[in-house]
Amino acid sequence: MPENHGLKKVVLAYSGGLDTSVIVPWLKNNYPGVEVICFCADLGQAEELEGLEAKAIKSGASKLYVRDLREEFLNDFVFPTLRAGAVYERDYLLGTSFARPLIAKHLVEVAEIEKADGIAHGATGKGNDQVRFELTVMALNPKLKIIAPWREWEIRSREDALAYAAEFNVPVTATEKKIYSRDRNLFHLSHEGGLLEDPWNEPEEDMYQISASPENAPDEPQFIEIGFERGTPVSLDGKRLPPVELFMNLNEMGGKHAIGRADIVENRLVGMKSHGVYETPAGTILHKAHQALEALCVDKQTVQYKDVLALKYAELVYNGQWYTRLREALDAFVAVTQEYVTGTVRFKLYKGNLIMAGRKSDYSLYRQDYASFGEENVYNQKDAEGFIRLFGLPLKIEALLGQQTLGHSRYRK
Repeated sequence: MPENHGLKKVVLAYSGGLDTSVIVPWLKNNYPGVEVICFCADLGQAEELEGLEAKAIKSGASKLYVRDLREEFLNDFVFPTLRAGAVYERDYLLGTSFARPLIAKHLVEVAEIEKADGIAHGATGKGNDQVRFELTVMALNPKLKIIAPWREWEIRSREDALAYAAEFNVPVTATEKKIYSRDRNLFHLSHEGGLLEDPWNEPEEDMYQISASPENAPDEPQFIEIGFERGTPVSLDGKRLPPVELFMNLNEMGGKHAIGRADIVENRLVGMKSHGVYETPAGTILHKAHQALEALCVDKQTVQYKDVLALKYAELVYNGQWYTRLREALDAFVAVTQEYVTGTVRFKLYKGNLIMAGRKSDYSLYRQDYASFGEENVYNQKDAEGFIRLFGLPLKIEALLGQQTLGHSRYRK
């Protein structure tokens, strides 16, 4: 990069891991005179934040911002996606996807506070995260220059990064023995790389960190009850809890009983397939509970159309298009559908199985007296005859024409 790059101050999305630690001196070496400020988002990743500021400064940064974003993460990103029923390619509950726009949002805020003229991130040029970070920056402050070192530098491996760290005295605890690439937050833990690069391989049990195997799960089942208000989870076993505490409790319960493991081959936005394994105990429980309550409280046509829109919602989230008019419009639709999604769902957790054990709501559209074969004050069975005649009229006409022209209905062949 020429010395007239024009950048005076850059804010880096910083985790303290090997890649972002190396990026600090790399920025200073390749953008002469630039001041590097680090920003770390606490999303419940369970990594040690103590000592992170000293590490960032020793790497060459002038300061470090740390923000606890766990509640904002759940309220503004996780719960809207849950209410939408969005799942990417049948199985992925989007744990990494909706974390990135939140991190990038605060990255932009810190850049504006510091009057920085650029931001930097450690996402690779092969993955989805680069898109999620950069689309957010474009939507919130397109005047900020974006630096993506993985698309510029000569570092191509973990060994290269370790060598660079050693050359410039960057304090790192990583070694060449790291097998998996992981992303963790309050919602999930993902695993990629290593043994998983071949999708024929069964994941090793010691890879998992927050969920027990079904074989090692308790022999006794556990019953839990989750309360919802307008599609948002608000209570556990009858006790109202703040979002972070609710999630942490469900992660512990679900993980203990081997709930929420998913082994997925997915299509990245950039065009290649990737293989990952996810642990999402609380997210899996809440997704299934929300579905069960919607089935009870939402009418047939709305549920069916909502399922169609959920696919688009998941695609938007996965592709980093959180800050778009379309996502806002879909949220407005979802809000109407959730007006009566209030009630309680009961599950039995047992050795990897999430077993439905009951659901109830004051807004339930299921009525035993209507569905049974009892009194006919609401539904008269004789009305079915006319309904069936009208419903089947196109079939009848086609069959009659077939008999006239072919001598038989074409479905009789």
